[in-house]
Amino acid sequence: MSERVHVPGGREVVATLDSAAADRVVVACPPHPQYGGSRSDQRLRAVSDALGPDVACLRFDYGPWDEGRGERVDAENALAWATDRYEAVGLFGYSFGAGVAVRAAAEGGEAAPGALSVLAPPATSGGASAADALDAVDCPVQVVYGERDDTVDWRPVVERARERDHDVESVAADHHFVGQADKVADVVATFLSAHL
Repeated sequence: MSERVHVPGGREVVATLDSAAADRVVVACPPHPQYGGSRSDQRLRAVSDALGPDVACLRFDYGPWDEGRGERVDAENALAWATDRYEAVGLFGYSFGAGVAVRAAAEGGEAAPGALSVLAPPATSGGASAADALDAVDCPVQVVYGERDDTVDWRPVVERARERDHDVESVAADHHFVGQADKVADVVATFLSAHL
């Protein structure tokens, strides 16, 4: 079962909540909205399917484009909404959403996630270093990347994750993980479920 949710916080943020009755939830940040990224992204849907029904998934659309800054605020507001309603909250992001998720996890304060998983993370988000933001994340972290990904510069984030002894998983894939969404979703869902 899915339900539509409006995330409060001053920006127009609409979300879909899957498996709402679970006591744990993962907030899922979509890829770049100016390139068609939305809460219906196939990788986000696959992660949600792999999590359910034991873990809910809040897949949201960003508010109006704001160069990555407002989008980070959207993720923080979604985390706060989830934290008010669930016993345990995780955070996931793909591509642009991975950079947003890392920064939101680093700056989340009271709404910081209990676990973070990012897929194909870019080196920067909203003009800030995603790799440097990892230093401020205080929860278990997983970084998943495609070995043939030449769309984003994932290497700095992967290197920093390895330096910090975070879980790093590689997939023989490009940036879009064509034909491998379910495989990637299983890796992500297994990590998040184990840490929430």
